[in-house]
Amino acid sequence: MKTITPNLWFDKNAEEAVNFYTSLFPNSKINSTSRFGKEGFEHHGMPEGTVMTMEFEMEGQKFLALNCGPIFKFNESVSFFVYCESVERIEFLYQKLSEGGSINMPLDKYDWSEKYAWVKDKFGVSWQLDIDKINSPQKIVPALLFVNDKVTKVKEAVNHYSNIFPNSKLIFSAPHSGDDNNLLFAQFSLSGNLFNAMSGQGEHNFDFNEAVSFIINCDSQDEVNYYWEKLTEGGSESMCGWLTDKFGVSWQVVPTEMFKYIGGNDKEKSSRAMNAMFQMKKLDLNLFQKAYEGN
Repeated sequence: MKTITPNLWFDKNAEEAVNFYTSLFPNSKINSTSRFGKEGFEHHGMPEGTVMTMEFEMEGQKFLALNCGPIFKFNESVSFFVYCESVERIEFLYQKLSEGGSINMPLDKYDWSEKYAWVKDKFGVSWQLDIDKINSPQKIVPALLFVNDKVTKVKEAVNHYSNIFPNSKLIFSAPHSGDDNNLLFAQFSLSGNLFNAMSGQGEHNFDFNEAVSFIINCDSQDEVNYYWEKLTEGGSESMCGWLTDKFGVSWQVVPTEMFKYIGGNDKEKSSRAMNAMFQMKKLDLNLFQKAYEGN
């Protein structure tokens, strides 16, 4: 299994959001927190001591939250599908997640579910709540909504991602009006990580952006090179390991070995490695090592 971690981009309220989310879901915890120091303050305009990143878990699933300013806003293009499995659970989450937020679809019976709701929480993150059970330990599933000129791209996207990630498969699909090439909904697994994809009918004033991205944790530079090449095809490179694929979905391709450089005990060396990262598009372990060692 290759771990793919959803990353949530907040303005300055990541800590409040993470504390809120981990209070709602069982098997949740905060694993680590990093805070802006003087350099972070200078680079991002964040007060010193403000949370930079928080690694946390909900239902045993890993997430990352970061504070990086009001550049990107959450919208419905990426939501999180929660399989609640009981009336009590779905009603609890419906009340808590919609409090201070908004309701896209009220909790009710729909054609596809005995009890379902779509809400946006007070931080802007979208949640789809379903009473159904899921035959997987993963109870929270990222959902990609393809809208406007991408509305017919669900099957193409599922095939594209499945061809990139090893050990991937289509689990379930629902065609639009009997057309197997035009899917309304699909659930698929990418190297053991479940995703949903949906076709958003009608006109919408939002699309994918960097507010939600997906971190691919790579074991080697070769893996970094592979995912970077495959996912930037038809898309675009950004900075610091970020990229946008041909559908507009954002990914971060990260070599896990880089953390021994940017998170080392020697603050001066780690600072050099961090500053080197700000100059990179695709992350390069060789450049991290050179910066860390002062070469």
